Amino acid sequence: MSTTRPVLLENPVQKYAWGSKTAIQKLLSTEPDDYSPWAELWMGAHPKSPSRVLINKEWIGLDEWIRKDPEGVLGKSIAEKYENTLPYLFKVLAADQPLSIQAHPDRTHAARGFDRENQQGIALDVSHRNYRDPWPKPEMICAIEPFCAMIGFRNPLEIKDQLGRICPNVLEPEIRALQDQPDENGIRNFFYSLMTLHETRRKKIISEALMRVKKIDSPEAGWIGHLSEFYPDDIGVLSPTFLNLVTIQPKEAVFLYPGVIHAYLHGLGIEIMANSDNVLRGGLTQKHIDPEELFRTVRFFPEPPYYIKPRPATRFENDYPAGAEEFALSEIKISPDCTWHSPAVHGAEILLCMQGEAKVSNKGENSISIKQGGSVLVPAGSGEYQITGNALFYRAGVPL
Repeated sequence: MSTTRPVLLENPVQKYAWGSKTAIQKLLSTEPDDYSPWAELWMGAHPKSPSRVLINKEWIGLDEWIRKDPEGVLGKSIAEKYENTLPYLFKVLAADQPLSIQAHPDRTHAARGFDRENQQGIALDVSHRNYRDPWPKPEMICAIEPFCAMIGFRNPLEIKDQLGRICPNVLEPEIRALQDQPDENGIRNFFYSLMTLHETRRKKIISEALMRVKKIDSPEAGWIGHLSEFYPDDIGVLSPTFLNLVTIQPKEAVFLYPGVIHAYLHGLGIEIMANSDNVLRGGLTQKHIDPEELFRTVRFFPEPPYYIKPRPATRFENDYPAGAEEFALSEIKISPDCTWHSPAVHGAEILLCMQGEAKVSNKGENSISIKQGGSVLVPAGSGEYQITGNALFYRAGVPL
């Protein structure tokens, strides 16, 4: 079970209704038998669906391999800090349909919520469980193709103006309240009002909005109409009026702190996050919604998305400096006349080949050939390693 050399990864695909029937399949050069939507390619050791590693010609779960030698795979400091677990989950995310409005807890809320639900005897796998682990969930999405999303609350007066165009009559009390209280508390009260609407009034609000957006030429109106095709009775169809509507351009990334409300709408991206499955939903979903718990978690002050531009790290590598404790992301581009060298000391790193072909080797030995769609895990015990060839990679790791 040597942890002194890179190992090949085999990664699970998550098939959700909102996924794409072509994007991940194209990356993996695969023609699926069932033509179902492939939403996410997971690279990591999440207990729900861990990757597998090729060890001595046998495939075993990455989580199992880590348990056998956590310090060798993760590195001593990371193993101690994260209780012998890989602290990040690395994904390719392909959205053809909108995802739910959601937020993720910070460390304090996650730990308290996990303990509370354990004490209440709520099973980890039931649908109404909010906290499936005690970890926070910061995350970052890096666009491969233009990626549409809603991230964070707009300025209260901007929300008021948007609603005044989309739903001025039935929402008149909420619009007036935002005018009188254009601050964090105003946003909180407005959102609480939406989340607790009586069914009759909710239907009237949605009906007025859908009638008016037909006559309005704006991105917000367009997305409201689009969202209503999937969730016609969900008040979340109004979210483009109160959340920042953005398009992340290729090579750009957005970092989401815990508590930032968001919804991914459409596109292909690289996503990296803390290795947590804690999701608190607020709309555009058929899944469980717990408004009270969501309100304990969400950051209600208005804030623009936290864009991150890649910055040069070495001649062949660009970093995405998110500042998260659990993960780091970079892009590596090599050509036949150059070689990329890793730091001598690192944690468990995952390399995903997006284009081309290359070799990943440990001091010129234990070479693994990899091509588009393939991935390799390089354990901490391997020491310095190198990449040669003609390829584009995304590299996931843990800051040291």
